[in-house]
Amino acid sequence: MPRRLRIENLGYHHVYNRGVAKGKVFEDEKDKAKFIELMASMAREYKFNIHAFCLMDNHYHILVENTRENLSLGMRQLNAQYASYFNKRHSRVGHLWQDRYKSWYVLDGKYLFTLFKYIELNPVKAKMTSSIGEYMYCATYSIYKDAVPPFLQNSFVLRDYNTKELFDLLGLPMSGAERESIDAFHQMRYKSEEGQIQHLHLDLLDNYFLHVKTKQQRNEAIKKAFEDGYSKSEVARKLTLSVAGVSKILKS
Repeated sequence: MPRRLRIENLGYHHVYNRGVAKGKVFEDEKDKAKFIELMASMAREYKFNIHAFCLMDNHYHILVENTRENLSLGMRQLNAQYASYFNKRHSRVGHLWQDRYKSWYVLDGKYLFTLFKYIELNPVKAKMTSSIGEYMYCATYSIYKDAVPPFLQNSFVLRDYNTKELFDLLGLPMSGAERESIDAFHQMRYKSEEGQIQHLHLDLLDNYFLHVKTKQQRNEAIKKAFEDGYSKSEVARKLTLSVAGVSKILKS
C-alpha cells in the first residue's frame, strides 16, 4: 500500500506519535511538563496554533494549525528535542519514537470538532479520568481552569463556544456516527494537483465492484477502493460486511 502523502499545506493537521515498541515516552509529570514547554516554544517559533493536545504515557496527539508550510520542520524539532531531553534524563540511548510522526490533513472542516473531542477523550477512554477537562495534560484542562496558555489562545473552540457550551457538548458520549467519521478521517488519502489537495477518490465506490464475480476479485476490489481513499466502514456498508471483515481482507 502506498505511503500516505505528507502534506505541508496551511491548515489543520492531526499529529500523532508513540514510543518505540509502544514503550513509555513520558515517565512522570516532569516529562509531560517538559514536552508542553517544548511544544509551546515550537509553536511560537514556527507560528503554529495548537487547538487540542493530549499526552498519554506512550503517545501524544496534537491538533495543530500551521500558518506557513513548515509543519515537518516544527514537528521534527519537537520530537528531536524531547527525545534528547528524555534520553539524557533517564540515562537511556537509542530511538525514543517508533517512527516519524504521523499526520492527517483536515481538508473538510466537518471533522474538526469531532477530532477535537476524540483527542481530548483519550484519558477518559483509558479510564484515567471520568470526564473531559479533568486530565492535566490536555487542552481542555487549561480551558476548564480558565488558564489558557498563549499557544492555545487561538484555538477554534475558544472562538466558537463559551466554556459552558463547550463542556456541555464534550460531555455527551461519542456517538456511532462520530466514531465512524473519525475512522473515515484517519483512512482518507489525498493527492496534490497544482498545489491543491484533493481526496484520492478516483472513482465512484459502486464502480469498483461492477464486474466482480469471485471472492478473490471482490477482495482485490476492496483493496483498490481502500488504497484510493475509501474508508473501511464505507466499503463494509457497501458490501454488507463488518468493518472487522474488511480489515481482515486488507491484511491478507
